[in-house]
Amino acid sequence: MSSMRNAVQRRNHKERAQPVERQKWGILEKHKDYALRAKDHKEKRRRIKVLKEKAAFRNPDEFHFGMMSSRMQNGVKVGDRGNTALSNNVVQLMKTQDVGYLRTMLQKSRKERLRLEEEIFVGDEAEMGMGMGKVKALRGGEVGGRKIAFVESVDEQEAFLPEDEDEWESEGEDEDEEDAPTPRKFAKPGDAEAEAAKRAHFAKKKRLRGREVRQTLLEAVKEREDELSIAIQELELQLAKMSNSVGGVNKSGVKFKVRERKR
Repeated sequence: MSSMRNAVQRRNHKERAQPVERQKWGILEKHKDYALRAKDHKEKRRRIKVLKEKAAFRNPDEFHFGMMSSRMQNGVKVGDRGNTALSNNVVQLMKTQDVGYLRTMLQKSRKERLRLEEEIFVGDEAEMGMGMGKVKALRGGEVGGRKIAFVESVDEQEAFLPEDEDEWESEGEDEDEEDAPTPRKFAKPGDAEAEAAKRAHFAKKKRLRGREVRQTLLEAVKEREDELSIAIQELELQLAKMSNSVGGVNKSGVKFKVRERKR
């Protein structure tokens, strides 16, 4: 019999839904929801009871030094820290000094930006094959790389050999080789060209790395310059508002404009 009873299809019991006239209140509350709400309500009542007992047994003659520097304002306890409000003239003077400092820092940032831009420009021109004399002229240095020899007669001029010029060029090469990495000694003479190419590649890589560093620094200086400009504009606007020489927006959100007196 039990097996036959289990074989028969039974009715699916569903939970009762919220009535139509109470659907605006949301889903019908179940017993587990009510249990949580009742537990929370009892906890709140217990806390309120404890606070009422503390307020009832409180000593009205109790004193502490915080009472001397605190007061009630609109039902809120406000503590006085002993700070005195500065006058409008003092605040305006402080903001003027801040503007002067920011302007000094802005001028310093502009000079640094111009210097970095000039270094990058000179480096790019030199990389494109510009003459050394023109590069030195851009940097404000000496122009020219020739050596002039003076003789007293035509015979001495004809007998003059350009060995000095070779020495002059060799001296310049020695100065350049001081900055370049020391080449290794090879047994074969054909390795000298490979070593020269290696040194040239190393010098080019070093120049590119220096340019990247200057470019990164230039971007940081430009960003700082923009931030200083915005800060100066904000401080100047505050000073203008304090002197009632410019309009603005009041606490109610209404825009107003200061009208100058007709002369």
